[in-house]
Amino acid sequence: MSGTDREKWNERYRDGAYAERRLPSAFLASWIERIPLGHALDVACGAGRNALYLAAQGFEVDAVDISGEALERARDTAQGSGLGVNWLQHDLDEPLTLDGPYQLILIIRYVNLPLVRRLTANLAPGGYLVCEQHLVTEADVIGPTNPSYRVKSGDLLGVVQPLQIHHFEEALVPDPDGRTAALARLVAQKV
Repeated sequence: MSGTDREKWNERYRDGAYAERRLPSAFLASWIERIPLGHALDVACGAGRNALYLAAQGFEVDAVDISGEALERARDTAQGSGLGVNWLQHDLDEPLTLDGPYQLILIIRYVNLPLVRRLTANLAPGGYLVCEQHLVTEADVIGPTNPSYRVKSGDLLGVVQPLQIHHFEEALVPDPDGRTAALARLVAQKV
């Protein structure tokens, strides 16, 4: 992303975007008990709702986002909750040096399939990838209108080979606010 993209996201967070999103991803929460504790990476973490949830569960968490405003909000929430997270401001279109390997890599609604493919190399043996992406659809759904920010059917599954797939679905899913999202969801493990 360019500096323009960084400023766009900073402005959104300054204006209160996603302030109501405090609960973790329901998809992540439904899988968390099956994933052994360890080092976790939350990619494009935004204001940190999932990173904070992982820290509260006992994971050691690195959380990355382009927006300094989002990370400042996340730091404030973490401090108020007594949770420790390693917050990293970074443009994910640029190479990223990671402190892995990771027991869990989480990517929620950030579409960058080449990055997903590269990140699988940072999984520890037995480590899990939990990924939820907006899916291209003709249905009236929430999320980005630009198809560049959505995955095509089958694309997510194609970039995680040779991981062992535990769950894969492409479906219309109700969001917590009652609106419908078109999502590709995947849980895979490095064996």
